[in-house]
Amino acid sequence: QVQLAQSGGGEVQAGGSLRLSCAASGNILRLNAMGWYRQVPGNQRELVAEITSTSGGAAAYAPSVEGRFTISRINAKMIDLQMNSLKPEDTAVYYCRAEGLTSDYRPFASWGRGTQVAVSS
Repeated sequence: QVQLAQSGGGEVQAGGSLRLSCAASGNILRLNAMGWYRQVPGNQRELVAEITSTSGGAAAYAPSVEGRFTISRINAKMIDLQMNSLKPEDTAVYYCRAEGLTSDYRPFASWGRGTQVAVSS
């Protein structure tokens, strides 16, 4: 079992900043990717930012957040998402996602429970 614990988020006015954190725990042998997705009611969940081992730890961002959001790896099992210059259209539930191998060599893909981010104009 792999669990993802999210923290952070909340409400802020447009132009403000928020930070999200995600910590993975459980029988993890290797993390291949950790990242953040977001979802607005009625829409599909979309990638916000991700760090993958295949990219040498480089980050990939959705065009809508590039230059405003920064994803960072805090340690082997924890990431942050610093969100600056927030816009009302960033309002969504943000989900942490991780994929990799468990200690018994089984692939996994896990999601956090979601954190509300609300940006008012």
